Amino acid sequence: MEQTDHSASQIILQKYNFFYDAALEYTYLIISMKIHKPIIIALILLLTVSQTFAQRRSDRQIIRAYPLIGATASQIRGDELRGFNKWGITAGVGSEVTISSNNLWKLSLEAVFSQRGAYNNTNDPYSLIQFTMNYVDIPLTLHFTDPYGGITIGVGLSYSRLVQQPHGMMFYNAGYFIPDTSDMTFLRNDFSAALDLRFPIWRGLTFNLRFQHSIIPVKRDWMFTEHYSAAEGDEHSWTNDCYNSSVSIRLLYVFGEQPKYKKSHKKSSNKRRR
Repeated sequence: MEQTDHSASQIILQKYNFFYDAALEYTYLIISMKIHKPIIIALILLLTVSQTFAQRRSDRQIIRAYPLIGATASQIRGDELRGFNKWGITAGVGSEVTISSNNLWKLSLEAVFSQRGAYNNTNDPYSLIQFTMNYVDIPLTLHFTDPYGGITIGVGLSYSRLVQQPHGMMFYNAGYFIPDTSDMTFLRNDFSAALDLRFPIWRGLTFNLRFQHSIIPVKRDWMFTEHYSAAEGDEHSWTNDCYNSSVSIRLLYVFGEQPKYKKSHKKSSNKRRR
C-alpha cells in the first residue's frame, strides 16, 4: 500500500513538473514581448515556491494545472459611456494549490492574455469603435468550495500589464461633446480586485464567471467638454479618472480534478411514533 501511494505521488510530481516547465517557458515568451521585468520575477518566484511546496507535500495531489479560454465584456468607467459593450478574448494557463486539509480552500495563480476597452456605435455622447487594450493579467485568488454542491467562490487581486495601448476609432460632434484626444496614453500598470465563481460541469471541466475592477486609475484626468449652445463660452469642461471594469466568461479544464461532494444528512420530520 505504501509503495502504491509513493508511485502515485511520483506521477503527481511528474505532472506538476511538466506544467512548471511549461509555465517557465511561458514567462520567457512574455519577456520576449518586452513586458515589465518585475512581473516576470514575481511569477517565477511564485512558481518556484509552489514547486518546493509540492515536493514537500507530494503525498497528496494538492497542485493542479489548467488551461483556460473565454470571452470578456468590459467598459472603462469614467469615459462618459455606459455598459459592458466591448467584447474581447481571454486565454491563458493557471495552477491551483490546496491549502487546507479538507481540500475546501485553494489558492490559484494565473497568467492570462485579456482584451479590454470600450465600445459605442452611437453618437451619444460620442462613438468609440473597437477601442481595444491588450493586457497580460497575473491574478492571485483565494477560493472556497462548497462541499455539498461543488460551487467555488473566490476573491483576489490581479496585476495587469498593458502590452498594447488603445487602438481603434473615435467619432464625436465638435459642436456638442468633445473628449480630449491630445493624449490617449493609458497607464501600463493596472491593479484590480476580483470576484470569481466556478461551477463544475464534468470532471475537470469548469464554467467560470469572473468580475474584475481596477483599484487605481488606468488613466488620470481625461478631459471632456460639453457645449450647451452655439454661443461662444457656453460650455462646461471636466476631468475624469478612468478605471477598467470587466466580466469574463471562461472555461477551465483542471487536470486531475475528480470532484467529490458530501451528501447532506437531513432528518426526516415525517417519522413519528404513534
